[in-house]
Amino acid sequence: MASILIVDDVPENLQVLFGILEPLGHEVRISSGGVEALKLAREYVPDLILLDVNMPDINGFDVCRKLRQVKTTEDVPVIFLTARIEPEDVVEGFAAGGADYLVKPFN
Repeated sequence: MASILIVDDVPENLQVLFGILEPLGHEVRISSGGVEALKLAREYVPDLILLDVNMPDINGFDVCRKLRQVKTTEDVPVIFLTARIEPEDVVEGFAAGGADYLVKPFN
């Protein structure tokens, strides 16, 4: 199974995603902010990162850009999970290095 890092500043969102992925056998780690996520990603190099865009310390686009600058995390797929639906946000997500862009709420 995959190792997945979920990054979101809303505890309920973390709980929902953890509750979906962990029972499927994935190794799931969670982070409530961008700075902590960067540290965790560098320490444990997940197979996938599910990343919110709007966070209080550093936004998800900047987190993704920083991940792309580090050899160990430059190829880790990042999927943005966000409420931001403007076309320019989607474009920025892919320009930052995101593999996909999903809008919350999601099914």
